[in-house]
Amino acid sequence: MQATLAVALLFLSCAARADFSGQVVGVLDGDTIDVLVNQTPVRVRLAEIDAPEKKQPFGTRSRQALSEYVFRQVVTIRENGKDRYGRTIGTVLVDGRSVNSAMVGAGMAWAYRTYLIDRSLLEVEARARNSKRGLWADASPVPPWDWRAQRHVARQAQ
Repeated sequence: MQATLAVALLFLSCAARADFSGQVVGVLDGDTIDVLVNQTPVRVRLAEIDAPEKKQPFGTRSRQALSEYVFRQVVTIRENGKDRYGRTIGTVLVDGRSVNSAMVGAGMAWAYRTYLIDRSLLEVEARARNSKRGLWADASPVPPWDWRAQRHVARQAQ
């Protein structure tokens, strides 16, 4: 009985988080894309990274960099679940290579410490920082989570 329950739970957990593929039809910012799957767009938030917000320095450049990696490409998503907004969270692969890691390595996103599982992204980020690639060319770049918090405090003060 317990073995049957364990197999059923394993099946359900695998079914809930399946890899899928599709063509990228939209790039919203440096860490969010729309992937066309069975004629339906699926919004995907790149896991474990956080890119500058649109109005933040390097926000536009980050979006452009992600577009160069994925727009109109067929990608595979390694799904990690859903976020509170209903977006799929996942690692985006092009030809088997992680776009998430590429964005951090190009200095177009931070390793998102709050949700970080793949600790190697910290090394990738350190190399980009030491080489002053992308946003690391700025003397004191502000992580997006701090930028959002500062804006929230400013709105509350109004």
